[in-house]
Amino acid sequence: MQQQTIHQALVLAKQMLPVVTDVPMWEAEQLLANVLNAPRSYLYAYPEAVLTMEQSQKFIAVIFRRMGGEPIPYLTGHCEFWALALRVTPDTLIPRPETELLVELLLERLGQDAVVADLGTGSGAVALALATERPQWVIYATDHSPAALAVAQANAQRLGLTQIHFRQGDWCAALAEDTIGCSHKYQLFHAIVSNPPYISEVDWRVYGEGLKFEPRTALVAGERGLSEIKKIIVDGRRHLESGGYIMIEHGFAQGAVVRHLLQQANYQEVATYKDLAGRERVTGGIILGMP
Repeated sequence: MQQQTIHQALVLAKQMLPVVTDVPMWEAEQLLANVLNAPRSYLYAYPEAVLTMEQSQKFIAVIFRRMGGEPIPYLTGHCEFWALALRVTPDTLIPRPETELLVELLLERLGQDAVVADLGTGSGAVALALATERPQWVIYATDHSPAALAVAQANAQRLGLTQIHFRQGDWCAALAEDTIGCSHKYQLFHAIVSNPPYISEVDWRVYGEGLKFEPRTALVAGERGLSEIKKIIVDGRRHLESGGYIMIEHGFAQGAVVRHLLQQANYQEVATYKDLAGRERVTGGIILGMP
C-alpha cells in the first residue's frame, strides 16, 4: 500500500462513503481524526502530513467497516450526549438526541435534592447527564446487561461523577431491598426514568437492518413493543414517593397506548411530550398517595 497524505486519504474516503452516508466528508474526517487520535482541526492544519503505513491500513479498514453499515460511534468508540463525550460499545445502544428530552423533563420537575432511578441505563447517558446538572442528586442506574453496566460505570468514573450507584438486574427488580439495603420494603424515589426497548417484532423485521449492529435486546420488546414498558409502569408504582414522577421514552406512534397504560395503573397528570421533530416521544405521570 502506497503511503498517503491526510488530504489524499480524505479524498479517497469521500469517494467511497456515499454508498452509506449523505455526508461522506464529515464522516471521513471523524474516522481519520479518531485513527490519528487528533482533533478534526489537525486534518486541515496539516493536510500534507504523511500517514504511517499502520495508520493508512487502519483507516482503510475502518472505512470498509463503515461501508458495511457499522455506525460511526462504534467505529470511534464514543458518542456525544448532553455535551458529554461518552464511550459506547456494541454492548450499549448509541444515545440519540431525542432521549435528551428525558433529562430536560426531570430537570424541570425536581428540586435540588432528589433520588432518581434510571432503568436500562446502557452507556449511562441519562444518568450521567442528570448527575452533571444536579451533583447533589442521588442516582441509581440499572441494567440487565453486566457488559453495558461496565461501560456506564467507566463513563461515570472518567467524568468524575461519584453520586451514581450502579445496580445489575431487570428494571425495578434491581431496586429491590436486598440490592440497595434500605430499611423498608421498597426503596422510594422521587422519579423513575427509562428508555426501554419499544420496537415490535413486526417493526424490527421492517426497520431492523439499520439497527443490526446495536444490541437487539435493548431495542425489541414483545406485545407490540410494549411488554417492558408495562413492567416498568406496574412495578414502578411501588418505588415512587407520593408525588413521584415516572417518565418513559417510547416510539412516536405509542403515545396514546402508553398514556392508557399509565392511567390504568392509577398514575395521575398523565401527559405526553414531543421531541424536537414534533413527534410524541416521552410519556409520564405522577403517583399521588402512598404506593
